[in-house]
Amino acid sequence: MLRIIAGLEFADTGKIIIGGADSTDLPPQKRNVGIVFQNYALFPNMTVFENVAYGLSIKKTEKNNIQKKVRDVLEKVQMEHKHNKNISTLSGGEQQRVSLARVIVTEPDLILFDEPLSNLDYSLRLETRNELKRLQREAGITSVYVTHDQTEALALSDRIAVLNKGIIQQTGIPDDIYYNPENKFVADFIGHANLFDSQLCRELFQIKIDSDETLAVLPEELIPLDKYDNISCKVIDVQFTGFSVEYAILFKDKIIRSLLPSKSLNNKFGIGEEVGLKIVSEKIRKVK
Repeated sequence: MLRIIAGLEFADTGKIIIGGADSTDLPPQKRNVGIVFQNYALFPNMTVFENVAYGLSIKKTEKNNIQKKVRDVLEKVQMEHKHNKNISTLSGGEQQRVSLARVIVTEPDLILFDEPLSNLDYSLRLETRNELKRLQREAGITSVYVTHDQTEALALSDRIAVLNKGIIQQTGIPDDIYYNPENKFVADFIGHANLFDSQLCRELFQIKIDSDETLAVLPEELIPLDKYDNISCKVIDVQFTGFSVEYAILFKDKIIRSLLPSKSLNNKFGIGEEVGLKIVSEKIRKVK
C-alpha cells in the first residue's frame, strides 16, 4: 500500500488522493511524499547534515536556505550537536531521527512510515515512538504509518485501518477499533480477544447468542474465580510482567487468556489450579 501511495507501484483499482488532488497517475517525484524507511536508507559516506540536506539539494534550494532549514530541523529532532558526525557513528535511534529529519525538511504533503521502529530494542523503541508522535504533531504533516505492532498502532494513531491480506477490515479511532471490533479478525489481531462460539457461551457464561455469532471478550474483561458452579477450568500458565498477571486457562480444548493488574488481585492462582471465569464487561460484544 505504501508503495502505491508513493507511486512506486500502480494500483489495480481505485484512486490516490493526496491533499484533495488526484495523484493516481503522477510519477513519484511529483507527489511530494516523504518516506521513512525501516532500514533508515541513509548515505553512510555522508555526515548528518549532508544526509538531511540531500533532498533540498536535489530540489535546487538556495544554499543559505538549506543551511537554515537543516539546522532548524536538526534542532527539532535534537540532533543539532551531531550535525558533523558520520552516519556510521550513530545509534539506531539517532539514525531514525536523522531519517525523519531528512523527510520533514522537504515539507512534504504526506509522510509514509514503513515500520520505522522494528529494528530498535524495546526501551529505545518506546522512547523513539514518543519522539515520533511529538515531531509529527509539531510538523503538522499527515502521516500513514504501517506496523504489525498493535500497541504501536493504538499509541501513535488518530485513526486506524486494519488490513488482512490487502483488504481493509475496519477503520476508526483507536479506542473504537479496540472496544468495538467489527469481525473476528479485528477482535483477535487488535485486542487479542478471547473468541467464544455459541456453545461455549452457554456452557461457560450462560449467555445465549446465535449460532453464526461469536462472543469476543478482551483478556482484561475476564476474571478467574476460586468458586465455580459445575463448570471448572484449569490454569495452565501464569506470566507475571510487573504491572499485570496473564493467565492461560484451559476449558476443554480452548485456551482462554485473562489479563489482570497484579496489585488488584485478591486471589493469585497457580498452574494446575481449577478456577471459574467471570465476565466483567458491561457490554456483550458479538462479532462474525
